[in-house]
Amino acid sequence: MARIVFLGTGDIALPTFRWLLVSSTPPIALVTQPDRPAGRHRELKAPAIKLLAEDAGVAVLQPEKVRDPAALEALEALQPDLIVVMAYGQILPQRLLDMAPLGCVNLHASLLPKYRGAACIQAALDAGDAETGMTLMHVIRQLDAGDVILSKRIPIGARDTGGSLHDRLAEAGVEALAEGLPLLLDGSAPRTPQDELGESSHIPKLGRDDGRIDWSWPAARIERRLRAYDPWPGCSTSFNGRRLKIFPFAEVIEGEGNPGEVREIDGRVAVACGDGALTLDEVQPDGSRRMSALDWWRGQRLDVATFDS
Repeated sequence: MARIVFLGTGDIALPTFRWLLVSSTPPIALVTQPDRPAGRHRELKAPAIKLLAEDAGVAVLQPEKVRDPAALEALEALQPDLIVVMAYGQILPQRLLDMAPLGCVNLHASLLPKYRGAACIQAALDAGDAETGMTLMHVIRQLDAGDVILSKRIPIGARDTGGSLHDRLAEAGVEALAEGLPLLLDGSAPRTPQDELGESSHIPKLGRDDGRIDWSWPAARIERRLRAYDPWPGCSTSFNGRRLKIFPFAEVIEGEGNPGEVREIDGRVAVACGDGALTLDEVQPDGSRRMSALDWWRGQRLDVATFDS
């Protein structure tokens, strides 16, 4: 039986790891990130995938840096035949990539080579793409640039959010590995080079401030951004100097006024954009609860106002 080591941390890897645990070739070990402080009291929290591995009796390694010699020696001692990576969160050194005779493969949440990097799910939604997918590929030192084994395509719906698309791609990861693993084990996995002359972009990790709304954008673009960045990092604007978080779903309507101008129209809160306007569904002022946009607006007792940004 092949000795498989799985490297993963993010929740998107959970369905695939769970499938692998009950497959005919369960992993001999999981490599994941160290427990990190979380929550108001900053208590150490283990990655969910670690708890899954421990429940299944699978050995867990949590090196601070997988490229450290001690971590690589521990991995070599496992004598892996195949290394499978999904949302691990660290750059892999060449020594690790060369460690397993059957190779090192990665499950990447986009249709390569269009989006490489961390925030590919949000990027596909933000761009208005009609589809995305999960790609199983051979790992090389260049980021997400290895030869493709296979891809599982999924359509993007008009009401998909970053969260819903994340969950659907997580399930697509199961399909991709279930189809690709037999090919890897018998040595017949294809190697299709990525089209380096085609559309390709590097998508960096998102931070909280990346969700600030620019009301000079067209309403359709802002509507996509609201969905793409839900639940993380979320979208926000500023009103009277305070952060106001804005949730999907918004509706694009015809509208006039300066960008950021907000008023009630036909029982809905509407914000003028660079092209058209958006009606808002729910908002959350800093330090307050999530509420309907209409309740929030009527509490301001204004006929018209303008968001600060």
